[in-house]
Amino acid sequence: MGQSTTNFLRIPSMSFLLFIFFFMNSTTIAFPLTNETDHQALLAIKDMIPGDPFHVFSTWNDTIHFCEWQGVGCGRKHQRVTALNLSSRGLAGSLSPHIGNLTFLRIIDLGNNTFHGTIPQHIGRLFRLQSLKLYSNFFQGELPSNLTHCLHIRIMDLRHNNLQGRIPPELGSLSNLFHLIVENNELTGTIPPSLGNLSNLGALSLSHNSLEGNIPFELVLLSKLYYFSLAFNHLSGEVPTSLYNISSLNLFSVTRNLLLGSLPLDLGLNLPKLQRLYVAANQFSGPIPSSIGNVSRLFEIDITMNLFTGPLPMTMGNLHDLQNLRCYSNKLGLGSIEGNELMNFFNSISNCSNLQVLVLATNLFQGLLPNSIANISTTTTFLALDGNYLFGSIPVGIGNLVNLRTLALQYNRLTGSIPDSIGKISMLEQLFMRTNNISGEIPFSLGNLSRLGVLTLMDNMIEGSIPSSLGNCTNLNKIDLGFNQLTGTIPSQIFGFPSLFVLFLNQNYLTGELPLEVGNLRNLGKLDISDNKLSREIPVTLGSCQVLEFLYMQGNLFEGTIPPSFQQLKGIQLLDVSLNNLSGKIPKFLGELHFQYLNLSYNMFNGEVPKEGVFENISTYSIVGNNKLCGGVNVLQLPACPTEVLRGKKLHFNSRVIALVVTLSVVLLLAFLSTILYRIRRSKQQASSALPSEKHDSQLSYGELLQATNGFSSDNLIGEGRYSSVYKGILESGEKIVAVKVLNLNERGAGKSFLAECEAVRNIRHRNLVKIITSCSSIDFRGNDFKALVFEFMANGSLESWLHPTLSEQHDPKKLNFVQRLNIAIDVAAALDYLHHDCEMTFIHCDIKPSNILLDGDLCAHVGDFGLARIISAATGISYNHQSSSMGIKGTVGYVAPEYGMGEALSTQGDMYSYGVLLLEMFTGKRPTDNMLSGDIDLHNYTKMSLLGRIMEIVDPQVIVEEKELPNTSNKLEASLVSILQIGVSCSAGLPSERMNARDVLNELHKIRKAYLSVGGQGDKGLGMIPGQVEAHI
Repeated sequence: MGQSTTNFLRIPSMSFLLFIFFFMNSTTIAFPLTNETDHQALLAIKDMIPGDPFHVFSTWNDTIHFCEWQGVGCGRKHQRVTALNLSSRGLAGSLSPHIGNLTFLRIIDLGNNTFHGTIPQHIGRLFRLQSLKLYSNFFQGELPSNLTHCLHIRIMDLRHNNLQGRIPPELGSLSNLFHLIVENNELTGTIPPSLGNLSNLGALSLSHNSLEGNIPFELVLLSKLYYFSLAFNHLSGEVPTSLYNISSLNLFSVTRNLLLGSLPLDLGLNLPKLQRLYVAANQFSGPIPSSIGNVSRLFEIDITMNLFTGPLPMTMGNLHDLQNLRCYSNKLGLGSIEGNELMNFFNSISNCSNLQVLVLATNLFQGLLPNSIANISTTTTFLALDGNYLFGSIPVGIGNLVNLRTLALQYNRLTGSIPDSIGKISMLEQLFMRTNNISGEIPFSLGNLSRLGVLTLMDNMIEGSIPSSLGNCTNLNKIDLGFNQLTGTIPSQIFGFPSLFVLFLNQNYLTGELPLEVGNLRNLGKLDISDNKLSREIPVTLGSCQVLEFLYMQGNLFEGTIPPSFQQLKGIQLLDVSLNNLSGKIPKFLGELHFQYLNLSYNMFNGEVPKEGVFENISTYSIVGNNKLCGGVNVLQLPACPTEVLRGKKLHFNSRVIALVVTLSVVLLLAFLSTILYRIRRSKQQASSALPSEKHDSQLSYGELLQATNGFSSDNLIGEGRYSSVYKGILESGEKIVAVKVLNLNERGAGKSFLAECEAVRNIRHRNLVKIITSCSSIDFRGNDFKALVFEFMANGSLESWLHPTLSEQHDPKKLNFVQRLNIAIDVAAALDYLHHDCEMTFIHCDIKPSNILLDGDLCAHVGDFGLARIISAATGISYNHQSSSMGIKGTVGYVAPEYGMGEALSTQGDMYSYGVLLLEMFTGKRPTDNMLSGDIDLHNYTKMSLLGRIMEIVDPQVIVEEKELPNTSNKLEASLVSILQIGVSCSAGLPSERMNARDVLNELHKIRKAYLSVGGQGDKGLGMIPGQVEAHI
């Protein structure tokens, strides 16, 4: 009975299973799309990606099977989605959690798009996943901890995102992982020792994060590692010695950390496959091991900015593949007994036939500059020996280095003359020899260097005349021959360079006149011919240099008057013609120019001193030593000018003339009123299209703005620029304070500036950008065009007034402490990050400087003045603003990127150069045009030379005074300042490719602030600082 019952129960069970099997198969036949889950998951992914500029999703519809959709790959057997490849498609949106339903996925590649939000935890369901590539997006949040469920994953590439938090220790369980790349994020904490369990790992890159602590010893177990990068973090302690024993390594990088110790003596014996060694910007010491000569594949070495000592190993000559050797700023000159170390070293590396870059600057090398320098490879393009104690003459054999593009020998003790053989280096683009004891004449052969862009021979004892052959160097953008003993006249040939931006001939014995051809220098920004013996009249053609901002002519024998053509110098900021023989009246048009300083002292000017413009404030000009002047503002206490009584003559009109005049007046009045009505109607149309039609107040009339600013009273004037004046105004019966920016439409380019600013503010909104309220494009009461923009009022004025108060402001000085300056720097970086990276179109501001940074009541910084802004399509690079690129250099001298002076296109890197200069100015207190900065010593190099040990000597004293009053900050203040100024130096690098971008700057500054504030017990307890050393040399 029991057995039959059992059989009875077993039979229906088998029948049921057979029924289910046949039902499922019949369903498959009736409905081919059994993988509807994948179909719906893909549609859900599409729904969360609204940005699709290349129409990738146009194929994602029901007209074709989803396996044929663009970017989708399926397996043949089950028709399930196995690959999702949508990299570099310009997609913008977030990643749907439904991706976790594509359970057959093996490959995900969404790199190089604009995804944001978090990485869905649901990816942890994809147990078949082998490759996850989400690089170059804007993903935030932490790394999903359940990625550890993807046991088959081999590639995890999440670099260049905004990921935060710690690296999950659970990642150590992914035994198949081959590539782990999470560089350029915001990861914190320590490196998990469990990563040492990844026995198959070949590439580990954790660089450009904020990781701290020691390098775990367990990483020495990664025996298959070939790519190892922990650069740009806060790691400290010593590198585990056994890491140098991983024989498979071909890249080893720990640049920019706080690491100590020395390189093991047997390093070259244990790393036979090593190709690139980067240990720059740490605190490594000791000698460079001679065993490095055994690493035959090594082609890049960077030990810049450490404490390595000499002697240089001669075994480096065995590195036949060596291309780049950067040893800038160490102590390699220490340890040499005979003083001929460089001679032996140059001889030894003559076998390095692929050498391109050799940087031995700032290393305490002494002795003669050896003739053996001519023995290094002719493939060398960059040679820097500056900042040492080398003496002797420049070897004639230097001409053998025919492929050099940069030769830097400045700041040594070299003597003798520049050899004629220098003219053989036909590829030379930059020649730096300032501040030596070089004598003799400038060789005529320099004219052979047709590619030369920068020539700096300042501060030597060079004599003779300026060779006319320099006229052949048509690519020159900077010539600095100041502080020498040059004689003769200035050859007209040197004024034929269309890209020349800086010309310094000061402190010589030049005679004759300034050639008329100076007017050909249409891009000239700085001209210094002071303290020579130049004579005759100032050439009227100088007025053609319309982008000129700094003109030094003092200490010569110029005579005559200031040419009327100078009124064309609309961008002039400093004019010094003191100590000459100029005469005549002081031109009134000088008062209309926007000078920072005007020096007319010790000449023979006569007549009335103007009272308007620059002449209203005696701190901005000097007229001493002109004994025949009169009038002017009362503070000058000059004698009153004699008055001339004009006798009026009665005019007699007969009745016919009167009737004719009345008739014509009526006709003209009617025509005038018609014109006004037409222009008012037209201006309203323009204004309505200039700004967005929503989210701003209704437009104001000219009369309302006139009333709000008390008739545009000088008492309400809060700022002036080339194209506009800004007034404080009160709207709505005293309830709203605004800033009214009135365009000076008589100024050439002001109309385009207005359109550019309207176009910019139409498209952008950010807390660190000045908020526009409305605009006014109308007619004033005289019938003239009137254009104005109305902005939110900034109670604390411009950053300029805080950093460089005027004489009247110094009675009530404003002070910014360290944290306030750092906050302002972060605010400006946030604005640039938004303009460069987060807008639909890329915005280039083109004029970042202190006067364009406005501070609200809480000292929060807002970037303003978009009159020069350019809007660039990120995809096409096409400019969408109304300005022509042929209008000259965009920006302000001192802040404008050097490549703009050479005709290069506008770029975000240009803004970052301006930001770098601004950052240096904020913390040193020095303008980029400070009188102490001349020749090669600009604010960038001035700061750079002080980074090692002298940083507190150049910092604005107010920063130090304010912060030293706070407890527990003095020990970290210097480290924080070093980090900030290193960022400034990096951003203001001469080459655009070497500058940091706004997003990286913002991240670094946030880290610095967080670390600094933690010192005093605020916020996080971590004290790790950012070294931020600068890799670029020049």
